Amino acid sequence: MPAESSSDDSQRVVVATWRAESARLVGGLTRMTRDLELAEDLAQDALVAALEQWPTSGVPDNPAAWLMSVAKRRGIDHFRRADTLRRKTAELGHARAGEEAEMPDFDSQVDSIEDDVLRLIFLSCHPALTAESRAALTLRLVGGLTTAEIARGFMVSESSMGQRISRAKKTLSTAGVELELPTGSERAQRLDDVMAVIYLIFNEGYTATAGEDWMRPALAEEAVRLAGMLVDLAPGDVEVLGLRALLEIQASRMDARVDERGQAVLLEEQDRSRWDQTLISHGLEALEQAERLARRGTPVGRYFLQASIAAEHARAGHAEDTNWRRIAGLYDVLAGAAPGPVVEVNRAVAHGRAFGPDAGLAVLSALDEGALDGSPLLPSVRGDLLARAGLHPQAAEAFTDAAARTRNEGERAVLQRRATENLTFGSTPG
Repeated sequence: MPAESSSDDSQRVVVATWRAESARLVGGLTRMTRDLELAEDLAQDALVAALEQWPTSGVPDNPAAWLMSVAKRRGIDHFRRADTLRRKTAELGHARAGEEAEMPDFDSQVDSIEDDVLRLIFLSCHPALTAESRAALTLRLVGGLTTAEIARGFMVSESSMGQRISRAKKTLSTAGVELELPTGSERAQRLDDVMAVIYLIFNEGYTATAGEDWMRPALAEEAVRLAGMLVDLAPGDVEVLGLRALLEIQASRMDARVDERGQAVLLEEQDRSRWDQTLISHGLEALEQAERLARRGTPVGRYFLQASIAAEHARAGHAEDTNWRRIAGLYDVLAGAAPGPVVEVNRAVAHGRAFGPDAGLAVLSALDEGALDGSPLLPSVRGDLLARAGLHPQAAEAFTDAAARTRNEGERAVLQRRATENLTFGSTPG
């Protein structure tokens, strides 16, 4: 039993180390080999070696350095078999041509290690890839998740996800994309893409698109971790800080979003004592850093504004304490900074709470009915505003429409319940 326990402990350390260090490992190897697929294979070989050796030999003092050392040795073996040892040894080991291959010290060999991670994030979010492929590749290369874990998160088969990731790598290879940081306007655009992918991953975890589960916490938690990593790599960017603040504050509610039976609980019905105060504190701290930069004239955008809105909810001890007028004003600004139908629907919610349901319905009336075709968001918000206006039959009809549109079973149950309540004139606030 003690041996099994020790083996289990070692495996947990391997998994934790891989999750924390895989991006640095793959990034460094990609920079040295100039081959993303080979770099990932070498990193995976090192992971397998750790799983085999650490339970018996013990966890090394510097696990990350151990993994890199093993990966580079496997790389030299690969190039030796390919009969290109001399050229590639120089790239891997900084050795002069004609010298014996010698494994250099990890610290002296892999400098600019955080730059390697940043390069890897930008590589995963290259514009040649679709949004779905960017998310999958980011989770694989930067998050260190297995193909099976990513497939479960996005409710697709492991083989389908494997093919998606493989196609993404081939797309990058065919396009001749290298592990280099973009500059100028391209970098700004790509940073937006990086943040959009992290936000997409979080949203899929916070409210799953389909399936029986209301949420997929592992995806949301991974997005929070990636946002924190991005702040470490770009600490002076207002929007990066805003993204981190937004995700941490939103994630603080996750335990309260389901009841003891696993049923979904809407924001205004949540037990706020179950909100994670540590995440809220970290989120508000990141937002304060962003606010200091904004006061110096740095432009703000969608993530900063959404974080400011989330902060208003976090600061309200009870639902009735929420400063909806402030939130409505922030949504008005957001509508100008990042216009779109989703923002307008949420703006309608805020105006409905701040100034009465008719004000919210007026915002919705300006929206094109086909703007969110197939999404339950528009009819669900319309149903809520109609219920608050006392128009219960119309509200029931809207909630029934929304329930028919969603592919998430947890969300469907909430919408059907609200439709039933309004049919019996027993609407409850949501």
